[in-house]
Amino acid sequence: MSEDRSIVADKEVLVKVEGLSKKFCKDLKTSLWYGVKDLIRGVRGSAEERELRPKEFWAVKDINFELRRGDCLGLIGHNGAGKSTLLKILNGLINPDAGKVTIKGRVGALIELGAGFNPILSGRENIYNNGAILGFSRKEIDSKLEEIIAFAELEEFIDMPVQHYSSGMKVRLGFAVAAQMEPDVLIIDEVLAVGDIGFTLKCFKTIDTILPNTAIIFVSHSMPMVSRICSQIILMERGKSQFQGADVGKAIDLYYTYFADNDSNVVFTDGSIELEKIELCNSINSERGIPQLNWADNLEINFTFKVNNEINIPCFHVIIFDKEQRPCGILKPNSKDSGLEIKNGNLSFKVLHHDIQLSKGIYSIGLNVYKTDRYDPLIRMNNVFVFQVLGERDVVPPFDLKSTFYPI
Repeated sequence: MSEDRSIVADKEVLVKVEGLSKKFCKDLKTSLWYGVKDLIRGVRGSAEERELRPKEFWAVKDINFELRRGDCLGLIGHNGAGKSTLLKILNGLINPDAGKVTIKGRVGALIELGAGFNPILSGRENIYNNGAILGFSRKEIDSKLEEIIAFAELEEFIDMPVQHYSSGMKVRLGFAVAAQMEPDVLIIDEVLAVGDIGFTLKCFKTIDTILPNTAIIFVSHSMPMVSRICSQIILMERGKSQFQGADVGKAIDLYYTYFADNDSNVVFTDGSIELEKIELCNSINSERGIPQLNWADNLEINFTFKVNNEINIPCFHVIIFDKEQRPCGILKPNSKDSGLEIKNGNLSFKVLHHDIQLSKGIYSIGLNVYKTDRYDPLIRMNNVFVFQVLGERDVVPPFDLKSTFYPI
C-alpha cells in the first residue's frame, strides 16, 4: 500500500499554470492612474482584465503548463520575451492579471542576482533567513548549514555582510541555499551564467541529483545548458508561447532562427575586394530564409567577389561558428594551384567540404581574406552566411562524428 502511495506522489503535479497573463503600462503616470481606477471599480476578476488599454502591453499572455516531480521545464526567448515576468509570478513576487498558478511544496528560487538576501546581514544569517522563508525550522537549517557553506565555497567569508560579496559569491550562496534545502520546486533564472565554469559544472551535477525529486523551471540564454537538463521547453516571444512541448531540439532551432541574420558584418576592409554573393549550392530546404542541409551531406558554398583594385589572387579563410557563436572549424584555404581567376573584375569560386558532420543546429560563416604573399588583411567579415544542419539527434557538442563499433 505504501508503494502505491509513493507512485501516486511521484506522479503528482507540483506546478500547474492555467491561462496566465500579465500586462504592464509603458508610462508610469498612466499606470498609476489605471491602478487607481481599478481599485475604485474593483475590476479584478472581470473581463476587463484581458483587455488592453492605451499604452498597455502583454508581458505574459495565456501561458499554460504542468510540471510533475522529475520534470525540468526550459524557458527560452530573447530579452523582453516575458520569461522573468513569468518567473516572478510563479514565485509570488507579482500577481497575474488573469489565470491561475498552483504550486505544491517548498519553492526555492534564484530569479535575480542577490534576490532574497539582506545586504547588511552576513552570509550565515541570510542562510537562516532563506531557510525560514522556505519553511525549515532552525534545527533543520542547523543540520544543513555546514553543507551549504561548503558547497558555496565561502568558508572564509560566510560571516561577512553579503553587500561586500562579488556577483559570483552571491550566485554560489544563492544556489547552495536553494538546492541544498531540497525544495519541491526549484526556479533558476540566468544567474548561473555569472559563476565560473567549475562552479557551474558543480551546480549541474547537483541538479542531476535533486531532479528526480524536484520540479525545475530553468531560464537561460545558453542553449547547451538548456539541452543538457530540460525535458520540456517553452519558447516565448512577446509574452506568448511560440513553441511548447518535449521536443527541446526543435525549440532551440527555432530560437536560433529568430536571431539569424544574413546581413554581412564587415569588420575591416581596404576596399580592394568586396563580397557580392554567397549561397549554399546543395540546400534541401529553407526555413525562415535559412538554407538547410542534412547531416553528412557535402557543404558546397558559392562565393562571388567584386575586385576593385589590381591584386593577386587572395587567400580565403572560411570559418564556421557554432550555435553559441564559438569558432568550431576552419576550411583549408586556397593555394596558388587552386585555379582561381579574376574575370571582368569578378572572382567566383566554390568551396567544397565533403561529408559534413556538424551536429544538428544553426551555424554561421565568417570570412577572412588575406594577401597571398603575407597575412595582410584585405577584408574581414562576420556572419556573412547562416545555414542549418538537420539531424536525427540533439547533442550539445558542435560535432556529431561518424563511428563504427567492432567486436574484438
